[in-house]
Amino acid sequence: MNKDSEPLLPTVQLVEITEDNNDQRLDNFLLTRLKGVPKSRIYRIVRKGEVRVNKGRVDVNYRLMTGDIVRIPPVRVAEKAEQTSFVPQTLRDALQRGILYEDEGFMVINKPAGYPVHGGSGVDAGIIEGLRRLRPEATFLELVHRLDRDTSGCLIIAKKRSALRRLHELFRDDHIHKTYLALLAGQWARKKMVVSAPLLKNVSKGGERIVVVSQAGKEAETMFRRLKLFKNATLIEASPKTGRTHQIRVHAAWLGHPIVGDERYGLAEVNKTFHGKGYKRMFLHARELAFEHPATGKPIRFEAPLPPQLQELLDHEEPV
Repeated sequence: MNKDSEPLLPTVQLVEITEDNNDQRLDNFLLTRLKGVPKSRIYRIVRKGEVRVNKGRVDVNYRLMTGDIVRIPPVRVAEKAEQTSFVPQTLRDALQRGILYEDEGFMVINKPAGYPVHGGSGVDAGIIEGLRRLRPEATFLELVHRLDRDTSGCLIIAKKRSALRRLHELFRDDHIHKTYLALLAGQWARKKMVVSAPLLKNVSKGGERIVVVSQAGKEAETMFRRLKLFKNATLIEASPKTGRTHQIRVHAAWLGHPIVGDERYGLAEVNKTFHGKGYKRMFLHARELAFEHPATGKPIRFEAPLPPQLQELLDHEEPV
């Protein structure tokens, strides 16, 4: 089907945001509203200013508020087949196997490494797109928080707007306890340490986001606890009290022991050595989440097992 023969949605729509869509990202709202329109086209019409909120230009990351008026231009709708092929079967299978918990309000999945949590920036499909493809009948599926592309482990997806709001409150108030496993380069001499080093987002010459320790940055705190010492590495448990971008990765590098396989903040020679031993990804895994259930208020806890390939590599490390 060529572009001119695709059906055209009605003329300009002016949509008032209700409580149901309060705090939803603009791109996710448009993806739900414009079923059949490729994500790349949605990003393009926002970038060109054809989508407006309260008559002004906004970014795709804009969080909608109750009462906002969203202008949606007429767009052509692609055939369904065109937009279903971009979620790889390997991702669908991993998501199906990775559901750790689910009720009517939310689910917790064991996110596979190697996939971003959402598409965009040259990536067609991420975790949320894969889940929406798995659950075409679901009217609401939204990310509650994020994990880096190369990080595996516990990730929460909201299935109701009320659950999303409550879980966001818990994250904002630091009432969600997160525990990660990481393998650090070298032998870390300490058994336990709280790192309180403020973090500032920068953009490198290549355009990628780099986070640095800086007094001009935002407060960030991570508890590191040594679990096992190896000849050339240290297995640690990291519990971030705050949720800054790349927080554990930058704090680990600041300690002088970056995470094995971290291409952005790690050491090239160290990564090359470990890659030769079979380490094909960054060794960072979101092992555990503990918080109050958003509906009942009862304490709940979820644990994602370490991926078998990482466990096997650990079993071959030489202990001290």
